[in-house]
Amino acid sequence: MTENSQGRRGRPVNEALGQTIVDAACELFVELGFQATTLDKVAQRAKISKLSIYRHFENKEALFSAAIAAHCHQFAPQALFEGVDGSAEDQLMAVGTSLLRTLLSPDVRSVEAMIMADKTNQTSLSKLHYEAGPAYVIAQIEALLRQLHAKAVMNVPDPLRSARLFAALIKGSDLLIIARFDQARAEDDNEIESYCRSAVAMFIAAHGGNDHAGG
Repeated sequence: MTENSQGRRGRPVNEALGQTIVDAACELFVELGFQATTLDKVAQRAKISKLSIYRHFENKEALFSAAIAAHCHQFAPQALFEGVDGSAEDQLMAVGTSLLRTLLSPDVRSVEAMIMADKTNQTSLSKLHYEAGPAYVIAQIEALLRQLHAKAVMNVPDPLRSARLFAALIKGSDLLIIARFDQARAEDDNEIESYCRSAVAMFIAAHGGNDHAGG
């Protein structure tokens, strides 16, 4: 019955099928919204049976959560995972510019727009999106700040709170509003670099800067 799925090649096949389902679902959620996306439509887009979806996901909410998690992780700042050498400013600039570019991505903004347009499920969808996206990224920033504090490069006694503040500085950029009517300006490297450098300088100044390193 399930012998094939338990064989040496079964796991990769199941993982590949699960990814196919998630990819199809993510496309449809963005295109149609949560309400109009049905498991039948996901099965049709993925060219599989509806039963195959139920083998991987309990319901549409579980599939949405997986799709949003995959989407957010796909666009999460690579600087957070690849590791950045250099000063605290260099590391925070790498994370900040990467995060801002991520937030400016049309794909990422389309997910947020889709959630805000769904008045019926907005609360539950917003919670799923927060856990898969912002909370995930903040946890990564927290880990970086914890390292900088441990090395006495910065004074960050409350890494989680500081991570939330750093994320808020980036999320608060007016470039995210400008992107609604002038995508080219919003994605201009000089604009992004200039904003992030100011935000990082302010953030470092508030956390002791290099003074904490003891000279």
